[in-house]
Amino acid sequence: MSLLTLYYSDYLRLPLPSGHKFPAEKYRLVRSLLAGHPAFDLRPAPAARAEELALAHDPAYVQAILDGSVDPRIMRRIGFPWSEALVRRSLASAGGTLAAARDAMATGFGGNLAGGTHHAFRAEGSGFCVFNDLAVAIHVLRRDRVAARAAVVDLDVHQGDGTASMFEDDSEVLTVSMHGENNFPFRKQRSRIDIGLPDGTGDRQYLEHLRAVLPEVAAFRPSVVFYQSGVDGLAGDRLGRLALTPEGLAQRDRMVLELAKRHAIPVVITMGGGYGQPIERTAQAHAECYRAAAAIFGEGRRRAAGATFSNSETS
Repeated sequence: MSLLTLYYSDYLRLPLPSGHKFPAEKYRLVRSLLAGHPAFDLRPAPAARAEELALAHDPAYVQAILDGSVDPRIMRRIGFPWSEALVRRSLASAGGTLAAARDAMATGFGGNLAGGTHHAFRAEGSGFCVFNDLAVAIHVLRRDRVAARAAVVDLDVHQGDGTASMFEDDSEVLTVSMHGENNFPFRKQRSRIDIGLPDGTGDRQYLEHLRAVLPEVAAFRPSVVFYQSGVDGLAGDRLGRLALTPEGLAQRDRMVLELAKRHAIPVVITMGGGYGQPIERTAQAHAECYRAAAAIFGEGRRRAAGATFSNSETS
């Protein structure tokens, strides 16, 4: 059986002030939960290059982040203090998704144990997101002429506003965001498909909405699906307002991944948000998504060049 490669960036420490609400430790915990799994090959994420980031972002913004000249107001919107360590970690987070996207186009599956930084806009970051790894990967795949059309299925509890804004006028990218309507960001952008859920939404209603929208993803006939698999919809999450159970989240993951498998669409998983206490519960929910991928994609996924997963300009 061919192993599923998962990229991780927690080998680069994210220095944060004491008491900061971003759960940096969850990335190490998720990797430790998956480290012994026989289906996975865990690898350090490579760094994205500046010219790759500039396909999605304003080059001046990219340079300002890299050299530390970024406007302090932008760093406040991002929510992290600038540091060289933050730059290295952000480059690895984006690079992990890009490497996973290339894997997906070759084998049908790619995974990043980070990423999903969907609040980053073209010329600024926001909401713990420096660079939009989803947008960067889509632009690189299109530049390299290996994926003409992409779908982003964003199931984080917060709307993927940066991704929506970047691709609002792009007919070759389908952006789907199912999120808490009354949650951050309070000024929503326009995804191609937005499903805003009321506070307290539970498994049944959530899965009904997802079941209704997934056929629209398949009908778009994307060359690749990027699955932003945030688990902050879990009941009790500090920054979420939904009431999903671990079982509901697991069913959600299987629905998305089985759609990709059934239609032979390469799929890339990124982690997205999760802010529960204790953080171990959040890490376990993240890990379950990758375990579901192992069960669905772990057998018989490699195809000869030119077969099902060589999608392209003709898709």
